[in-house]
Amino acid sequence: MYDAIVIGAGPAGLQAALTLGRMHRPTLLLDSGEYRNGTVLHMHNVVANDGTPPAEFRATARAQLAEYADVELRDVGAQTVTGSDGGFVVRLADGETVETRHVILATGVADDLPDIPGLQDLWGTKAFSCPFCDGHEHAGRSIGILGPAPRAGHLIGLLGRIVGDITVFPVEQPFAADETRTLEGLGVRVSAEPVAAVAPEAADVRITTASTAHTVAGVFVASGSLRHRAPFADQLGLELLPSGSIEIDDFGRTSQPGVFAAGDLAHRASLPGPMASVLLASAAGQMAAVGVIQSLMAH
Repeated sequence: MYDAIVIGAGPAGLQAALTLGRMHRPTLLLDSGEYRNGTVLHMHNVVANDGTPPAEFRATARAQLAEYADVELRDVGAQTVTGSDGGFVVRLADGETVETRHVILATGVADDLPDIPGLQDLWGTKAFSCPFCDGHEHAGRSIGILGPAPRAGHLIGLLGRIVGDITVFPVEQPFAADETRTLEGLGVRVSAEPVAAVAPEAADVRITTASTAHTVAGVFVASGSLRHRAPFADQLGLELLPSGSIEIDDFGRTSQPGVFAAGDLAHRASLPGPMASVLLASAAGQMAAVGVIQSLMAH
């Protein structure tokens, strides 16, 4: 019987396991090998780790966790989570079952990108969603923004002072005339035709429409959606927010006693959505671990 099983070994799960290990709480950390930033070459906006490859970040964290006798790490995913406060059963992908008093869900989310040929192949290397993570690397250079006008306008507001020129491309349907005028009023070019495909072109990206081709340094995607990478919120009947994320309190507690959540799959109701950030995910993992420790002390 573990005090906690942490499902997911990205920044949130790694930090949660570290915090629990430092308090000598028997902890199992499950790593499925799937990460939202799995295709990213370098992570940014992470103090003391700006530019560090995510794989290196994870390897360093795992090596440090190995020093804690109370933390066990297994390279296996979880399939189901059942039970209630004080007694949960987690079935692993290899068929084994393990028991725990508490569960921390840190499986993260996956990006469902618009169905644009070539986009998935560029994701994380030449196609991005976060200006804080990847905007600076395109300083003074041309970029393309793909997506609906309101969300494209938000990206323009963040990236306009950083990058060179911006061309906005609609997805599937052309922009309405008023949308085009609004975007152009922000000082950007607007394609009259939807994006048809994207492809690498030397160190740049080639964006094609039905009749034109544009070369940019990188692409920022203003459309698409997020989905939970694992089914545990449904299995446990957790309350969700309008964003689709798991609702948590300040200590990562969910609506199910004994179940905590941290990282991109959860946020507090005071926020409009999950804040995609390695640092914020790590902080959330630490707070969830503290919540588990508080619960253990109360019993």
